[in-house]
Amino acid sequence: MRVALFVTCLVDAIRPEIGFSTLKLLESAGCEVVVPEGQTCCGQPAYNSGDSATARALAEKVLREFDGFEYVVIPSGSCGGQIKHQYIELFRDHPDLKSRAENLASRIFELTDFLTNVLRVETLPSTFAGHITYHDSCSGLREMGVKSQPRALLAKLPGVRLTEMKDCEQCCGFGGTFSVKYGDISGAIVDEKCRNVRASGADAVVLGDLGCILNIEGRLRRTGDTTTRVLHVAQVLAGDA
Repeated sequence: MRVALFVTCLVDAIRPEIGFSTLKLLESAGCEVVVPEGQTCCGQPAYNSGDSATARALAEKVLREFDGFEYVVIPSGSCGGQIKHQYIELFRDHPDLKSRAENLASRIFELTDFLTNVLRVETLPSTFAGHITYHDSCSGLREMGVKSQPRALLAKLPGVRLTEMKDCEQCCGFGGTFSVKYGDISGAIVDEKCRNVRASGADAVVLGDLGCILNIEGRLRRTGDTTTRVLHVAQVLAGDA
């Protein structure tokens, strides 16, 4: 199976190890993985800020770069949701591009959804052990339908103990440019999320979006918590955490 990996710009620029863990998981499941070298941003920051022209230009670039692959896998519900849903809206007045966006939407998968529902993975290259809690990222949950998939995969690791935190589906306050425009509100939201993480008693919070990782980990560290680990689910499943 030939699969294209959309790395995401945040992973590429800030946490490339997440991309390598994703690659490891896909290859260990028997996929031939291609990473188009010219890929950059999916266009979500521009789209969320009202800059439709820039968002469309980036979307057209993605359509060109990921044409011809059977599947496109993304370790991010946020970028996945942008490509799967918002590209169709961006090109609503351009029939040819809208058709291409719909075609790509049918081939886009968030990582844990792909591992669970397409590859039907039963074994994972991980010996990770620890007490964790799970944060459901907004876009992954609400746009990509990711909820049970990461938990089902984590349950295959005998050394993992999962304790659900209070309001695990509640936003962490990042929201892309929201955290910049409404810093006070964002700060209050992430403070509540961090309280719930600590109250779970877990040693690590695991999740599927780098934006949430940066926001939650940053707030934990700034408020004096230097021990709670904040991990992408790919790192845990690949045994790289």
